Amino acid sequence: MKKDALNDIMDAFARECRELGLKVTYQRMEIFRVAVSTDEHPDAVTVHKRVKKRIPTISLDTVYRNLKLLAAHGLLAVVGTSGEHLRFDANRGPHHHFACVKCGMIRDFTSEVLAALPLPQEVRHLGVPLSQHLEVKGICAACEKKEGTKKKASRQKRNA
Repeated sequence: MKKDALNDIMDAFARECRELGLKVTYQRMEIFRVAVSTDEHPDAVTVHKRVKKRIPTISLDTVYRNLKLLAAHGLLAVVGTSGEHLRFDANRGPHHHFACVKCGMIRDFTSEVLAALPLPQEVRHLGVPLSQHLEVKGICAACEKKEGTKKKASRQKRNA
């Protein structure tokens, strides 16, 4: 991400925090900076490791509480399913996720086809939808390549 774009995002984040009545602290800014600077959907431990490089005294508890607070105010989204570590997504625009069931990688993607799909009536009877999100689970290209390499090596051993 370019420095100017990141600065604009951080300025907007600080404004939103003030509008929501949240203090704009150095720690909170650094935590958000780490979350918004990656497409990895990091968990609290990953964010903590990265923030600790700039703020050596920051605790994991402080990072976790801030991530949860930002998520509660809609400044970050929580990604993942029960049983997994909570992971955080700073992309608040419309998008979907591809989640690798082997390595845990989660990546954003957009789709005009999915965006154009109307919500089924069954959903509308449940309440007022505010957004829609699709998570595709599968095996990422990197894991698929590793698997293919392992299978090829295994076949070569058997044929030798």
